[in-house]
Amino acid sequence: MESALRRTLIAWLRADPMLLGMLNAVEEEAPPAASPPHCAIAASASADWSHKTGRGREVRIALEIVDRGDDPANIRAIADRIEQRIATLAPQQDGFRVVVTQFLRSRAERRRSMVCAVLLEYRFLLLAD
Repeated sequence: MESALRRTLIAWLRADPMLLGMLNAVEEEAPPAASPPHCAIAASASADWSHKTGRGREVRIALEIVDRGDDPANIRAIADRIEQRIATLAPQQDGFRVVVTQFLRSRAERRRSMVCAVLLEYRFLLLAD
């Protein structure tokens, strides 16, 4: 279910024209050739969340947004849009149902060459169909 959720989440983000206007790429892994700003899944992990009669998973996904420049308002606007988009992800998906979508934390950092990054971490509780 973790892989299916990763693919679903990236497709959902890519389907937002406003977000695509703000980013050069939205990828499942860090895009090697895309120039900032871009967004990718930095890490994910899953654990069993099954019950007596069905399979379930708790999946944690960290999305990393990378941008270049002095103005932090741009990367914050991108992060806000991603948060809004994830909040509207439909519960019923192909092969699983999203029972809980929970924002856990964010972290921002400055890197060399005027690069800044924001990490958004989420927790999803899924039940198999």
